[in-house]
Amino acid sequence: MAEDREYDGYNPNPKRRRLESARPHGRFQNDSSRASTPRAQSRYAPTPPRQIDGIEPTDEDSKALDRDWYGGDEFGGHSFGDDAHNPFASYDTWEGQQQETARHEKMSSRFDARREQRNKENDAWETNRMLQSGVAQRRDMASDFIDDDDSTRVHLLVHDLRPPFLDGRTIFTKQLEPVPAVKDPQSHMAVFSRKGSKVVKEARQQRERQRQAKEATSMTGTTLGNIMGAKEEDGDSALPVPAKDDAESTERKGNKFSEHMKKADGASNFSQSKTLREQREYLPAFAVREDLLRVIRENQVVICVGETGSGKTTQLTQFLQEDGYGNTGMIGCTQPRRVAAMSVAKRVAEEMEVKLGSTVGYAIRFEDCTSKETVIKYMTDGVLLRESLNEPDLDRYSCVIMDEAHERALNTDILMGLFKKILQRRRDLKLIVTSATMNSKRFSDFFGGAPEFIIPGRTFPVDVMFHRSPVEDYVDQAVHQVLSIHVSMGPGDILVFMTGQEDIEITCELVQKRLDALNDPPKLSILPIYSQMPADLQAKIFDKAAPGVRKCIVATNIAETSLTVDGIKYVVDAGYSKMKVYNPKIGMDTLQITPISQANASQRSGRAGRTGPGKAFRLYSEKEFKDDLYLQTIPEIQRTNLANTVLMLKSLGVKDLLDFDFMDPPPQDTITTSMFDLWALGALDNLGELTDLGRKMSAFPMDPSLSKLLITAEEYGCSEEMITIVSMLSVPNVFYRPKERQEEADAAREKFWVHESDHLTYLQVYTNWKANGYSDGWCVKHFLHPKSLRRAKEIREQLLDIIRMQKMELKSCGMDWDIVRKCICSGYYHQAAKYKGSGEYINLRTNLGVQLHPTSALYAGHPPDYIVYHELILTSKVYVSTVTAVDPHWLADLGGVFYSVKEKGYSARDKRITETEFNRKMEIEAKMADDKRKDEERKQMEEERGQKKTKKIGADGKKFVTQGAVKKPVLKRRGRGF
Repeated sequence: MAEDREYDGYNPNPKRRRLESARPHGRFQNDSSRASTPRAQSRYAPTPPRQIDGIEPTDEDSKALDRDWYGGDEFGGHSFGDDAHNPFASYDTWEGQQQETARHEKMSSRFDARREQRNKENDAWETNRMLQSGVAQRRDMASDFIDDDDSTRVHLLVHDLRPPFLDGRTIFTKQLEPVPAVKDPQSHMAVFSRKGSKVVKEARQQRERQRQAKEATSMTGTTLGNIMGAKEEDGDSALPVPAKDDAESTERKGNKFSEHMKKADGASNFSQSKTLREQREYLPAFAVREDLLRVIRENQVVICVGETGSGKTTQLTQFLQEDGYGNTGMIGCTQPRRVAAMSVAKRVAEEMEVKLGSTVGYAIRFEDCTSKETVIKYMTDGVLLRESLNEPDLDRYSCVIMDEAHERALNTDILMGLFKKILQRRRDLKLIVTSATMNSKRFSDFFGGAPEFIIPGRTFPVDVMFHRSPVEDYVDQAVHQVLSIHVSMGPGDILVFMTGQEDIEITCELVQKRLDALNDPPKLSILPIYSQMPADLQAKIFDKAAPGVRKCIVATNIAETSLTVDGIKYVVDAGYSKMKVYNPKIGMDTLQITPISQANASQRSGRAGRTGPGKAFRLYSEKEFKDDLYLQTIPEIQRTNLANTVLMLKSLGVKDLLDFDFMDPPPQDTITTSMFDLWALGALDNLGELTDLGRKMSAFPMDPSLSKLLITAEEYGCSEEMITIVSMLSVPNVFYRPKERQEEADAAREKFWVHESDHLTYLQVYTNWKANGYSDGWCVKHFLHPKSLRRAKEIREQLLDIIRMQKMELKSCGMDWDIVRKCICSGYYHQAAKYKGSGEYINLRTNLGVQLHPTSALYAGHPPDYIVYHELILTSKVYVSTVTAVDPHWLADLGGVFYSVKEKGYSARDKRITETEFNRKMEIEAKMADDKRKDEERKQMEEERGQKKTKKIGADGKKFVTQGAVKKPVLKRRGRGF
């Protein structure tokens, strides 16, 4: 076992800034020799921390991390408004405590502040009199008595520059108009979705009041409790026993999900009573096995249509393997979600009685559970898309199944466009597109009239009933409808469709509360289901209810196509869902509650007709259904940021996006915004062509900003440090904060703070963990998640492999972390903010107001003038996540397309002149490149024309001329009579 050595960085003392008061505001000295000075060494050197003993994360906490990892977006990151993957979610209590503490301190120190201000003014007056009278000189006066001169601060000018290829004259797509998230923004459903549910807001406020009341009684003995005057109550508070750092906890455990999987027990009576073979034979797909294989043999592309639960996902790959397609290559199956790729691979491995990772495997971003023996490979569509970069014809595959294509995920649409060209080059490759009943004809037409094979399902008629008038509060009305069904209608389970976790939980609470208010109501089992719920609780929806008990399942749109529950007879459709939509103002995707499409509504209603005739209650009118709902859901490619997609297509050789065959082309505005972001990062040049930097960036499976950090780190000489930081940013939160010991966890977190940077704080954590032998016990002691750190280590190793493949040099900057901060600035200068005052920052480009979160290392002490941040998080306010203080000169040097330092006497006219000169320079560059391109085209045409006129030598050695080069004979005049 490794010796438990502790290396910690900065002292979390809030008074640390006194030693740095001589430094100009917002300007951090970029002295590369600083790390070698005694003062610098003492500043960056480890300091002995106070001893803190943490507790080991519970199994539920570990499962929550897995859900966050496998249920997240394929490229990582966070969608604005996504509460399910909010890294600050567990800090809402702390946020409230910080605000309450600040309020009490402000009230108690109000008179002291007035007295301090009077003393300050008197001191300033005395200083001024002494300087004016000549009694003292300015250099003799203490700097503490001289006010900060705002002229010493560095101010940045923000420019709005555009490259020539984005001047509005170039068209990149056939979809010129933007596609709004809602059909009619002024419709009743659109307005009600923006307002939200009234009962949800009231329940949220009530929960907040209850939480604050509970906190007031649990603060005794704490620092905050002493400030707020909380009285101690009788009784002992038992704390969990700290985990011991034994040999078992320091073992380097496997971190792949497959290594911890156990064979799943059946959730329903059917699955518990039947063998896997019998379950396979019962599926509708098994009954049409031979017919399906015959159609696949006869056609290169097949559209396979079937209801959820028909066996498309699990059986198709096995049919193909049994028919010999695995002998000539792998059988690939793409999934739009990571959790689906992993769980389906697990199920198929169980049915085939093989170990997961051998004959059957899966691959997701940063996790490859396959081997040389793998024949059936489940993967996310993003993984297959990246494989096409290195293998354009996908030669390793004999057959590819694109599952759940009706969801129209971004990468799925890109893959379909690529496959149209791949199939022309590889006639031996088979493509099967699986879809639910909706959209199947669109896929068939896209692939030139490919045959549709329909797997027959067991469906029954459903009586659809619309609401008479628009429903303002869909949650309240859904609760009313559930109780009406339960009390007055016949047996059968109820399925309610809601938008997200909060709506679901409050719906369940209200149903139970109002049910309890009735006199002797029938028994009702209320079961919520959403993605972040533990798997064992999710499985309860499949259990058969006790005799005389009706089930009421409240779910998100996951119950539309991704799972099937028997016994559902009644469906309550609220008419809304959460949709990811790109917001150009904040520069990131947001989750918005929007009306569903008509196709979604039909899919939801169909859930009531799986085991018998059913009824569907739609909480919107028939007029709203026809007028306010789109026919089909807007494809993801038309409503999300496409920076990664554009970079990928450029890397695949697609120079003109108009030439790419999109099933639904993205809007012009979305394309131009994405190309502008890539141009600002240096991935595209002034002509819109891929640069060497952009080509290297495409090799990394992550956001373009993170990719650029890894590449520029080689230039700055801090590759080792940057790989660690990027790896830590690619995993769920590493800090463990159990509810019963939050204050201790917060104190443990502060030990690792590097007060200029949250990025460096992550580096500090990983470096200390490495110095302590990657010990799980050390993680537990310091309130860190061992699983997250182990995953970061695996990601780091994969990034190292990519860097070696790119022949990039690995370097370390040692303890000179200013270099690391400058490198961070090179990847995030487009997400820079300036301090406004009162704890608020303003984004330099969008003017969006944001704030530092109390968990940030920069929160304590004097706030820096300029920061860059990793992403935005929405809780009660808009917060910036993972922040680094930067020198404004760095922003001007590295982000010259956006910023410049304002010099004395620099006017608005000078700014306009500078921007005009920049635009003129780029236009000249574009014209020169265009002239060069035209010259090359002219030369090529002349060469082709010359080849047509050139005499060719036949096989017999005789000369002959081509038909286009035949000349008429020239007749000479020999006399007048001729």
